[in-house]
Amino acid sequence: MSSSGSGPSESSSGASSTRAKHISRVIAQTIVDAKLHADFEESRSMFDYSSSVGVSTSTSESEQLKSDKVTTSYLQQMQKGKLIQPFGCLLALDEQSLKVIAYSENAPEMLTMISHAVPSVGAEPVLGIGTDLKDIFTSHSASALQKALGFSEVSLLNPILVHCKSSGKPFYAIVHRVTRSVVIDFEPVKPCDIPMTAAGALQSYKLATKAISRLQSLPSGCMEKLCDTMIHEVFELTGYDRVMAYKFDDDDHGEVVAEIAKPGLEPYLGLHYPATDIPQAARFLFMKNKVRMICDCRAKNRKVLQDENLPFDLTLCGSTLRAPHGCHALFMENMGSIASLVMAVVVNEGDEEGGDSSDASMPQKRRKRLWGLVVCHHASPRVVPFPLRYACEFLAQVFAIHVNKELELQSQILEKNVLRTQMLLCDMLIRDAPIFGIMTQSPNVMALVKCDGATLLYKNKIWKLGVTPTDHQLRDIAAWISMHHTDSTGLSTDSLYDAGYPGALALGDQVCGMAAVKITSKDMLFWFRSHTATEIRWGGARHEPDAKDDGTKMHPRSSFKAFLEVVKKRSSPWKDFEMDAIHSLQIILRNAFKDTEVDKLSTSTIDSRIDDLKLDGSRELEIVTSEMVRLIETATVPIFAVDGDGLINGWNGKISELTGLPVEGAIGKHILTLVEETSVNTVKNMLYLALQGKEEKDVQFEIKRHNMDEDLGPVSLVVNACASRDLEQNVVGVCFVAQDITNQKTVMDRFTKIEGDYRAIIQNLNPLIPPIFGTDEFGWCCEWNSAMEKLSGWKRKEIIDKMLLGEVFGTQMSCCRLKNQEAFVNLSVALNNAMSGMESEKVPFGFSARSGKYVECLLSVNKKLDTGGAVTGVFCFLQLASPELQQALHLQKLTEQTALKSLRALAYMRRQVKNPLSGILFSQKMVEATEIGQEQKRLLHTSANCQQQLEKILDDSDLDSIIDGYLDLEMVEFTLQDVMAAAISQAMTKSRDKGIEILHNLSEDKLTGILYGDRLRLQQVIADFLLISVSFTPTGGYVGITVGSSEDHLGESVRLAHLEFRICHAGCGIPEDLLSQMFESSIQTSEEGVSLLISRKIVNHMNGDIQYLREARSSTFIISMEFAVAYEAKKSHSTVPASFSSVHS
Repeated sequence: MSSSGSGPSESSSGASSTRAKHISRVIAQTIVDAKLHADFEESRSMFDYSSSVGVSTSTSESEQLKSDKVTTSYLQQMQKGKLIQPFGCLLALDEQSLKVIAYSENAPEMLTMISHAVPSVGAEPVLGIGTDLKDIFTSHSASALQKALGFSEVSLLNPILVHCKSSGKPFYAIVHRVTRSVVIDFEPVKPCDIPMTAAGALQSYKLATKAISRLQSLPSGCMEKLCDTMIHEVFELTGYDRVMAYKFDDDDHGEVVAEIAKPGLEPYLGLHYPATDIPQAARFLFMKNKVRMICDCRAKNRKVLQDENLPFDLTLCGSTLRAPHGCHALFMENMGSIASLVMAVVVNEGDEEGGDSSDASMPQKRRKRLWGLVVCHHASPRVVPFPLRYACEFLAQVFAIHVNKELELQSQILEKNVLRTQMLLCDMLIRDAPIFGIMTQSPNVMALVKCDGATLLYKNKIWKLGVTPTDHQLRDIAAWISMHHTDSTGLSTDSLYDAGYPGALALGDQVCGMAAVKITSKDMLFWFRSHTATEIRWGGARHEPDAKDDGTKMHPRSSFKAFLEVVKKRSSPWKDFEMDAIHSLQIILRNAFKDTEVDKLSTSTIDSRIDDLKLDGSRELEIVTSEMVRLIETATVPIFAVDGDGLINGWNGKISELTGLPVEGAIGKHILTLVEETSVNTVKNMLYLALQGKEEKDVQFEIKRHNMDEDLGPVSLVVNACASRDLEQNVVGVCFVAQDITNQKTVMDRFTKIEGDYRAIIQNLNPLIPPIFGTDEFGWCCEWNSAMEKLSGWKRKEIIDKMLLGEVFGTQMSCCRLKNQEAFVNLSVALNNAMSGMESEKVPFGFSARSGKYVECLLSVNKKLDTGGAVTGVFCFLQLASPELQQALHLQKLTEQTALKSLRALAYMRRQVKNPLSGILFSQKMVEATEIGQEQKRLLHTSANCQQQLEKILDDSDLDSIIDGYLDLEMVEFTLQDVMAAAISQAMTKSRDKGIEILHNLSEDKLTGILYGDRLRLQQVIADFLLISVSFTPTGGYVGITVGSSEDHLGESVRLAHLEFRICHAGCGIPEDLLSQMFESSIQTSEEGVSLLISRKIVNHMNGDIQYLREARSSTFIISMEFAVAYEAKKSHSTVPASFSSVHS
């Protein structure tokens, strides 16, 4: 299938196709950005932004060459600009000698030194190329900078407080590395600000503690609330006039999705901007530097003077002082925003690179994308100190994690809805609905994906829904696809105009985007979308017809006008999961055409395939389940289970030993009555989520002891919830796999309450002491106990005095590598919360040990207090799962995977069996329409009844509902003759193989009397007990069937028949174990046992019961049921064959 953004192209897999289209779009947009920038630089006074944005990118060869040069020049200027903002100064140092190789022209004045360019008087120090760092700053400051340069993750030490040697002025030094050199930005510390006396990220993170706490307290499922909370927190934290959340759409244009502003400011909420407003090069820089501040767009920028002998041009991409480009500065000034602060929101894009890795120790490298920006505007110059900007960056990282989770949740919901609609459409086709039923019935194809209209072109006829082209235009589009896309199975584009369709302009604004699939060479299915501008709202701004803007100025309104020009011929793009759904429906529709050539697969072959599948799946599942049961019974970790009502239905020996409560005392009690009162809400929430399918891990709660010493206190457990599911994946219970941490908790409680010497416990070699590490208040690692040495492989002397965030735990060159950036941010949040005095909960934590092994555990962070109660650092405890718990979880996961594999295979087989069944039924109807005798008609009728029974059973996916008493019975008229003929026919193959005679003696009145009830369920029950009887009858024996009946009159018009079926068979009878399975008194269940149990439950639904009578030489099933009798008896069209009373082999 071809796909198109600005033009059609061959598609590959979903993720790679999206990535390729994105890269192509970035390249194309960068060329447009470069030309726009060049136009601005060449003709500032005549520059018309609205018209420049919509310029075509199609050029001649000579123009293309010129365009390439313009683009190259533009990118170089973006990367290697030589200007900085004047609110600070810059020095670049050689990393080896620490001597100046470049400096900003305002550095000598700001650092109160004399420039080489100015004649010096006396012995005043000068600043120029070659000046030593020690000559500029105090010895302590120079040493701090020199020490920082020795760290690989130098950015984690920012800002470093330094003082000028000559004046003593304080500055924040912000250090970053570039090629063979170090660039240091110096920002003055305002007299009104309390300078941050220590370097390190944790000191800055404290400023955002409250905001992070509010973000983390939000419930999931509401992106709007998340964005609103974020901008309110940034508004309160930074004091800007306006704060907005700005989201990039799939085609790279932007939209203001949340806003807070001071009174009197024009709202921008809902405003859309073209992609050129934030150039691709600027977006690339945002991926590198997550925070960008412009303090005064009107200020005169300062040049950076570089050593002329340097063999390379210095890049300022990582500098916090980098000056804005003139185009952007003008835009800010025109919109009345003199100062700005922008935070990048970076989220995951797609799956991990390289696919699934069996090596869990390797960090997951995930592609990232710029989801959007948090943008702050101010009407006057404004400088935010670097520590606060660093806190904002950290806050944006936490916000990005929550955005990522919301995006994943939204994607799951959308895909689930698409899948549900897709299944309904497929089911509609499978159930012999006409092909055009997907247009005329509900749901229809418009429910599959978001669209404004859909059309089916089938057998030269047209069915339409919603907004579509005319019939003539539609046939023209179909002809265009067939002519220009002969090698593809369809086309998707967000712009028919850009895709090259000649009649696109004639379609108007209502039809811009299209997805089309070929069902056959002449039949097609189309979805249409209107142009994006139809969905755009101005968002509260004035939009009177007479309102005009100066198009020569870059202003939000002219930018919005430019956006409308760009999108007026384009719809919203088609997402990968939407195209996957469309492609799946295309395959189903193609197969529907092939159903006329019915596969003559016999019923015996179908049964054989199902039996083989069940047998293979059952054997595999039985092996794993048996091992799981053995493990649970002998496990040294506590394991217990509850049903859907929270009642205990599993209680192993270990939990019984810990609590003193025996199995018989626990079974049937509610879980909440067994836990401590302080844990009731925790367990209640855990149980509720598990029954919703959300399995919580590593939840700590306490459970009561029984008949034991009260001084022991409750049992402390860390528990994982594992949901138990039925065939339909409905949760029917929860299994709790736990780890006893009572002793560890006692040690930790004592530890955190000690106000004096921590060291005695830290250095204790007692195996009860868990792995512990700690930091001082500045983030330097100050503790690393022996258990932590053993776990990580790193000695204490190798770790102490390293920066915990970045050097010890990090994603790059660190001792213990974390899995990804999200894990790093989560660790930072946990440390920050504890450092701020907040109570913290256990959080999942993992890192790669020195050996390469990936360690998974729980992290508990506790504040360290001095004797005066002040926080002086944090201690971190790691809680590891025992080997028994890890084995239990592994086997539990293996069981789930095996069961799921078997369920999927059975679901697939059920679905596939229905197609040939439909063909068989169709063939029988065709045969019935021919001239055949009564006996042949009767055999065909019996065969049809058996196939209807099979179809009914294939729909029985929720066996638990049948067992629990929930079953809808069909009420139809039927005769026992039809039921008995179909039931006996199902046992004939097995009875013939064993030489067993099936005896039957029923009067014609009983056979032809009209009853009212569920014929197929009765047929299923009789056949099941008949087959079981044949199975356990010795070779050459017999099976006899009799039916007794009596009637009750309920009023004048209703008669109730009490039927008693007796199925008698020779031999020793059914084994006791199998009978116990039928009556639910056996733990183990076989395939025959499940079948008998379901049949007994069906009989119970019919107000009946089953007994089994065992005698000396024979045994009998006695099956009693009730059915309504039709008031007027009707004669059957068929007659009772003479041979029916005794069926021989």
